Amino acid sequence: MKVLVIGSGAREHAICWRLASSRSVSQVFCAPGNPGIASVATCLPSNVSAVDELLAIAVDRGVDLTVVGPEAALAAGIVDAFEAKGLRIVGPSQVAAQLETSKSFAKEVMVAAGVPTAAYHVFKTREEVEAFCATRGSPLVLKADGLASGKGVFVIQNNTEFSDAIEMLFGSLRASRVVVEEFLEGVEVSCIFACNGDDAIPLAPAHDYKRLADNDEGPNTGGMGSVCPTPRISEADLEWIRVNCALPIVETMKARGTPFKGFLYAGLMVDSRLPREQGIKVLEYNTRLGDPECQSIMVRLVSEPVELYEWMSGARAEAPSLQWSKSVATCVVIASDGYPEAPRRGDQITGLELAALVPNTVVFHASTLQAENSKILSGGGRTLSVVGVATSVEEARALAYKSVDVIQLRGRRVRRDIGL
Repeated sequence: MKVLVIGSGAREHAICWRLASSRSVSQVFCAPGNPGIASVATCLPSNVSAVDELLAIAVDRGVDLTVVGPEAALAAGIVDAFEAKGLRIVGPSQVAAQLETSKSFAKEVMVAAGVPTAAYHVFKTREEVEAFCATRGSPLVLKADGLASGKGVFVIQNNTEFSDAIEMLFGSLRASRVVVEEFLEGVEVSCIFACNGDDAIPLAPAHDYKRLADNDEGPNTGGMGSVCPTPRISEADLEWIRVNCALPIVETMKARGTPFKGFLYAGLMVDSRLPREQGIKVLEYNTRLGDPECQSIMVRLVSEPVELYEWMSGARAEAPSLQWSKSVATCVVIASDGYPEAPRRGDQITGLELAALVPNTVVFHASTLQAENSKILSGGGRTLSVVGVATSVEEARALAYKSVDVIQLRGRRVRRDIGL
């Protein structure tokens, strides 16, 4: 079987890495890929939103199955285009992907489906947001309605923070609508479900670290690390989340004539002080594998990934039984200097060969470039994801940081508290 993976980040590197070890896969392609992905797949230059070009690649290369990584490709309607040509693809339709591409749409569906979530209001103008925030006061959460690469969420703890957040939302982020939510207390958990339009199968749960700096300080990012499996919820909690936070969405989307097929990522707030029914609420949905959660999840997946992807795409009727290693995975992100405000590009990365010698670790490339002299350079933003795998989270994080510390990148940004 030939498989095409769409994307160029660490998430896609992890997907390709796992597919490359599959007995069912003869060749892995990745469009556009990156220098790290090139070690496990054939990279094909293309823009993830160039749907017609990607469709031509799949046809010309005789691809049997396509797996979509980034939200931009889903928002561009790649799944609709592939399915119209009879090609198997893993991901939701453009309409179903609105669960991620529109925060207001997602909240409306959550309410219709009876999913526990924070109370909210939707505003279209700066003046409306300013007036509401001035009246209600902190704490509140402000979210850009559309895609913002993990930088469109502002958790306001002090009234003095409203002005800068609102300026960012209506300024550089150019939000056409803003969702304002009640602030929820607790810890965050990421539960990702594989869906085929009728059912939802949970992947191993994880949790990530969204703030840039230690102790959850600094601005929000796309994610600076992750741990899988998370100790923050139990198996019973996960089943409750499946029944109350995933299946209702699948059923509601199907009833609307827009069935959800693909990965449904539920970002949850868990307050262990409250009963489960009041203490678990959905913060947001994404419609693809999370990054950096995917990296720590994929290294633990023992069962055949192709069987899961075929079931999700409709090529397989029987639901697969997922098997996970008993190990713990800790992922630490290395970001470029200036991230997330103004990330630098073009700085040389060294020490990758030494990092590869650290046992039970994997380095996934996120945003890297290869110079003509074969040197690896940073592409800006989150540059690398380093995953340590061991029998405990303490051992896993020690391995991950051992590998991180032999990798050199000018002005790099790394959290030191992942897994604590």
